[in-house]
Amino acid sequence: MASDSTSAFEPSPDAEAATGRPGPRLFVAADLAAGADIPLVEGQAHYLRAVMRRSVGDGLSLFNGRDGEWRAVLSELGKRRAVARAEALLRPQAVEPDLWLVFAPLKRTATGLIAQKATEMGVSVLLPVFTARTDAQRVNTDRLSAIAMEAAEQCERLSVPSVAAPRPLDALLGDWPADRRLILCDETGQGPPAAEAFGTLEPGRPAALMIGPEGGFAKGELDGLRKLEFVTSVTLGPRILRAETAAVAVLALWQSALGDWQGGLTR
Repeated sequence: MASDSTSAFEPSPDAEAATGRPGPRLFVAADLAAGADIPLVEGQAHYLRAVMRRSVGDGLSLFNGRDGEWRAVLSELGKRRAVARAEALLRPQAVEPDLWLVFAPLKRTATGLIAQKATEMGVSVLLPVFTARTDAQRVNTDRLSAIAMEAAEQCERLSVPSVAAPRPLDALLGDWPADRRLILCDETGQGPPAAEAFGTLEPGRPAALMIGPEGGFAKGELDGLRKLEFVTSVTLGPRILRAETAAVAVLALWQSALGDWQGGLTR
């Protein structure tokens, strides 16, 4: 549940009837098992009591990225404290794509949008990177983690992507794992179309997608990236896309070709 807007997923009555999922959907840190008492953080307690008007005995669902999704019931609810008791497993934990998104931080709103949409699109790790033309010099990783948590609650995902500490591009590439293919979105048009390139990659292999800053990568950065054995350059078409648009576009293409849109790594 993100601190920015303090909202959780609240299904409609029809959705509850169809899925068997009661009330709000919240991410928790504690282990989930039948009969376990799960403490909720202060922001969640406030939200359930003051915004959702919930009370002791009301239902909700919980997930932690490890133990699947559980039906639970509120056993305590105060101004600063709440406890939910896990009752029954709704969905077991499932395999999700091993996909990273490397992106240059943008203005506050646009960076938050990337974190939100990347979570919805199944990214497992968000990696902010400072490039030569990156305008933003600071990244609030706690805020991005909160946005990712809220997005996961809303899109019915069973995990929340981690947010790495921002690093300079050279440092990131210097420590890059050799077995992870890095797909570079090259705004100069070099490389095959992304959909074509994805068709040549092996499904299930670790991968990462990289988008540049608002002003694009510097020529020296692009030249250096293209020389790396683990980098595949692709193009997203003839139009120059905003960075946040490019992120959504390449994630959609990757998911369609190699991810869980193909029939379900997760569901």
